[in-house]
Amino acid sequence: MSTISSAAPVIADGLRKSYGAVHALDGVSLSLNPGEIYGLIGPDGAGKSSLLKIIAGVLAQDQGELTVFGTRIQNERDADKVKDRIGLMPQGLGQNLYADLSIEENIDYFGGLRLIEKQTLEERKNLLLQATRLDRFRDRPMKNLSGGMKQKLGLVCTLIHEPRLVILDEPTTGVDPVSRREFWSILSRLLKEKQITALVSTAYMDEASRFHRVSLMHSGQVLASGVPSELRHLATGCMLSLNCDDPQQQLRIVNEVQPLFPQLEVLGNEVRIFSDLPAEQAIPELAGLAACSELAPATETEPELEDTFIALLRQKYGASLQNSPTGQSAQIDVADAGHAIEARDLSRHFAEFKAVDSVSFQVPQGEIFGLLGANGAGKSTVIKMLTGILTPSDGAGWVAGADMRTAGMQIRERIGYMSQAFSLYLDLSVTENIRLYGGIYGLSESRIRERMSWILDMAGLRPYANALTAGLPMGLRQRLALGCALIHRPSVLFLDEPTSGVDPLGRRAFWDVLFRLSREEKVTILVTTHYMSEAEHCDHIALMYAGRVVADASPEQLKKNVQSEAGQLLRISGADSAILAQSLQDEGFTSAAVFGPHVHLFVQDVAAAERLIREKYAHSDAIRISPQKLSMEDVFVHIVSRLEKQTQAPAESKTADKPVVTMEPV
Repeated sequence: MSTISSAAPVIADGLRKSYGAVHALDGVSLSLNPGEIYGLIGPDGAGKSSLLKIIAGVLAQDQGELTVFGTRIQNERDADKVKDRIGLMPQGLGQNLYADLSIEENIDYFGGLRLIEKQTLEERKNLLLQATRLDRFRDRPMKNLSGGMKQKLGLVCTLIHEPRLVILDEPTTGVDPVSRREFWSILSRLLKEKQITALVSTAYMDEASRFHRVSLMHSGQVLASGVPSELRHLATGCMLSLNCDDPQQQLRIVNEVQPLFPQLEVLGNEVRIFSDLPAEQAIPELAGLAACSELAPATETEPELEDTFIALLRQKYGASLQNSPTGQSAQIDVADAGHAIEARDLSRHFAEFKAVDSVSFQVPQGEIFGLLGANGAGKSTVIKMLTGILTPSDGAGWVAGADMRTAGMQIRERIGYMSQAFSLYLDLSVTENIRLYGGIYGLSESRIRERMSWILDMAGLRPYANALTAGLPMGLRQRLALGCALIHRPSVLFLDEPTSGVDPLGRRAFWDVLFRLSREEKVTILVTTHYMSEAEHCDHIALMYAGRVVADASPEQLKKNVQSEAGQLLRISGADSAILAQSLQDEGFTSAAVFGPHVHLFVQDVAAAERLIREKYAHSDAIRISPQKLSMEDVFVHIVSRLEKQTQAPAESKTADKPVVTMEPV
């Protein structure tokens, strides 16, 4: 673990904050080193936002000591002494911006608030607009920006007065993976250039690699703090992997293994199991189970930070991962064969704008199908056409055997739809929401009672049956929304970013339900998501870009395709990551990108690349080079970045001697 500098910009000791009977912070302590990016990682309600607001001086702690830039903060007057050295970017896309003002007008407004002299403001504005690639959009109103552009503008407005500490509250929630990587690249570069310290919260566990150090938070407490790579091994036990490509055998493994090893998930062909036992005991125990005996023995693998986080919750707090089984009594009538969903040259135009351009794909019955793409790629528009909400401009589609153009209510009776916008009534109880949806679908009272019992068990909501929906954690709300979408026993389920804002435990439980629905009840599921780790759960993926499907294969096949085209992904450690990344780019490694203290890059010839890097840094014995397994985020960013590059410079792309692989847009 890193040694804390005596000149730490922030030192918090035993901070406590309560809202009535709710303890938002319960004895939180941490210290920041100058110039580092420090991450607060945890679910909604963990206390991250309260901690950030206290450090920013907009909220007072109830107990504990806080020192910011050497000033002990005890009251509002103390906080005012350091506010000019702090920049705060609140949670939510564009929450610190003004919708009707242009990009330039927003920046000028924030510069005026900070009393920045006009010439200095112009110089800083021009530099930041160029760094964020917003320069050519100066006159565009904020309300017309994409999610990624809003976040970049928010960052510019936060940095315009050159603070010494920037505080960013979940800056990438709801932003697509390409924009997320670009945001982190820009932030790392700007912070390095200006020697700024950053304190950042996130619910994305996979963003931990962006930070120099992190604190894992849950229920107002810090579970653990340290360097991300070290935290992965804090939980007692090991991570095991089984390879199984048969869906029904995967289900048998889940049913047989989960009672013994509750922390289990299926990712494509891989069944990942966290065991509280050491590997030498767990592997033989798994091999003795009937469902696993036909497979090659489990192998030990590296846990992800999310695996460790969930294991710590189980081991320290007894947090449960198990859901009640979905049950065979609710078996859904589906066709034995054929495609549950088919899109054939679907198009949708809004005036001159082509939101969807000749999209085609097929989804077999009982498959989990992922529809991925950046903000504005056309995913939600495709779903709205297939569900009959929007009429296509051209093309055709069939859902559950019904033609979407002519079926009308026939489609609605056969599908469940969970939209991006939350679809529950927060002032109704759990059972009242279920009854309401039962009535909407025309179910009889006896049928509603039967389905309500199934939903309460399926979603683990029986203890909360009479609770107001507004008081439920986000994960339970989403499972209630899923239950309401399933109340009429549809054979096809559409989910539009169903787990946005849901904590890791809630997401795991939600996907366990989806896995059982697809495998046990043969429900076909079409899902969109910005969590690339969730894309690993899908049997098949279609990736959309600018209204078109540009990749269509299983997650494993997509990874193989990208590796064949781009080469091996390497992680370089042991030197200043920002300087190292720039130096590698100057040497021709155009894909070099900063990941906290590491640099990631694709190379075609591993031996040649390692030799060149070692020669370049012959003076540094600390340089470490290790191969990395491709993630779905790597796949997504590579494909979309390549397409963006071709769109921006088609002539250059055609004449290039070899493919230029970029991990980030440049």
